[in-house]
Amino acid sequence: MELRQLEYLVAVVEEASFTRAAKRVHISQSGVSAQVRQLEQELGADLLDRSGRAVTLTQAGEAALVHARTVLAAAAAMRQAVEDVSGLLRGRLTVGMVTACTITALFDGLGRFHQAHPGVALTLVEGAASDLAERVRAGVLDLALIAAAGAPPEGLDVLPIVTERLVACVPRTHPLAERARLTLADLADLPLICMPPGAGIRAALDQSCRARNVAPVIALEASAAATLADLAVRGLGVAIMSQTMASPFDEGLSALLIEDAETPALLALAWKPPPAPALVELITRCRAAFGAVTLS
Repeated sequence: MELRQLEYLVAVVEEASFTRAAKRVHISQSGVSAQVRQLEQELGADLLDRSGRAVTLTQAGEAALVHARTVLAAAAAMRQAVEDVSGLLRGRLTVGMVTACTITALFDGLGRFHQAHPGVALTLVEGAASDLAERVRAGVLDLALIAAAGAPPEGLDVLPIVTERLVACVPRTHPLAERARLTLADLADLPLICMPPGAGIRAALDQSCRARNVAPVIALEASAAATLADLAVRGLGVAIMSQTMASPFDEGLSALLIEDAETPALLALAWKPPPAPALVELITRCRAAFGAVTLS
């Protein structure tokens, strides 16, 4: 008795035809018929009634069909279990991250995964936040650390890392540094130092400005938080960052919450469901590295 014989039997029963069953399993009709006949001979009973226009089960066939389906399901489960384990022993995962976004916890997660599963090759690439999300949807990237404005990208599962408001960063000698409150209107005529279009923080700023009918003056653009801070310290403009981005530069800059910039900046890991076993393991390692967070 062979698995293919059981598969052919089930196909004939479900299609009620040897011809349709043959097309389904991609062999000749005579091949299906011969294998089912051989199964019947091994079992010592006719399993199919071939006398009518449609093939039907005999009483013995009805008893055999239940077990045939059980065996085939068990074989499929065994095959999947082996593939799952193999996926954690070898293969490749491609991870994307926002350009110039240094997140140590992501690197920790990648490192822990590599130590546990050295046979899975890891590739890390940089790109704009919007491009990364599209590449995840297209299956080019398995996982990406993305930045977005407000809500996470549609069609992807996400592990939120940070959701926070925008701040305006100015030197401590700047006239705004002593302000108790700050709005987008206060920044309308000032040169701003921002991330380029496509960055999550830039999208959050643009959306907030549109909501308040404010036309920002974008003087300088840079992808790295340290560059934004360096330019602001030199008095070249007001740097727009998230609260976490601004925190390493608090000695030289004052970070003022923009009260009416209501669209938050979101940093999250994103992947296309359902994740493969190796990717599930990588997400688990990253979750541990980032700490306890809640999946959206």
